[in-house]
Amino acid sequence: MSSFLTRWLVLTIAAGVMVALLPGMRPIGSPAVLGVAAFAFFLALINASIKPVVHLLALPFSILSLGLVALIINWLFMELASWLAVAFFGVGVWIDGFWWSVIGSLVMSVVSGIVGAVIGD
Repeated sequence: MSSFLTRWLVLTIAAGVMVALLPGMRPIGSPAVLGVAAFAFFLALINASIKPVVHLLALPFSILSLGLVALIINWLFMELASWLAVAFFGVGVWIDGFWWSVIGSLVMSVVSGIVGAVIGD
């Protein structure tokens, strides 16, 4: 359980940086940190549960498309996390489109790697 909470904290920090840096990502709700935390919570749940299975099943298509399928899957999971956060808690992160999601994934990967290394994830 503490591993999930640590991962959620790391993703919350990464999502906060993503929302602060990218104009195509906007927090929904007040205060904005609740929207980012709710988005990161559902993203952590998705990353821990169904994302590895879906990426494994889509691996042949991802290889054939040179990674385009993996980008689409990441976009869909970010949209799903955003939708779930708004549906369940009324707060979340609004993503303006596919390319903002791709850039946001890159930002979140870099920031979560740095934060994870600092706190010993």
